[in-house]
Amino acid sequence: MENNAALADHNAIINQNHSFTDTEARSYFDGGLFQFIGWTLLGLLVTVCTLGICYPWSITMILGWKARHTVINGKRLKFTGSAVGLFGNWFKWWFFTIITLGIYSFWVFIAMEKWKTKNTTFEN
Repeated sequence: MENNAALADHNAIINQNHSFTDTEARSYFDGGLFQFIGWTLLGLLVTVCTLGICYPWSITMILGWKARHTVINGKRLKFTGSAVGLFGNWFKWWFFTIITLGIYSFWVFIAMEKWKTKNTTFEN
């Protein structure tokens, strides 16, 4: 009982210091399953037809769709990365993976996450 009262007091203090409106505090994803399937199939088709050369374009296309449908604290995300920019990194990552006999592949995931984060901003 005492913990509930302390929690209520804590929440009241937070609400006084941070008065968020509904749109500011809301975070959500408004993309649909059929849209995701469509973009994924298109990316797969492009990748297969170009023998993997356009795989970076497929990735940027899907990342752009995800960002356009993601809202954090009332602000919609925007993905600014380009397929050409990713292709340069992709080539570098493959090169280092090959010359290190696969050891560099453990860092590719982190490098990709850094690139995605660097190229994702708020729309407004």
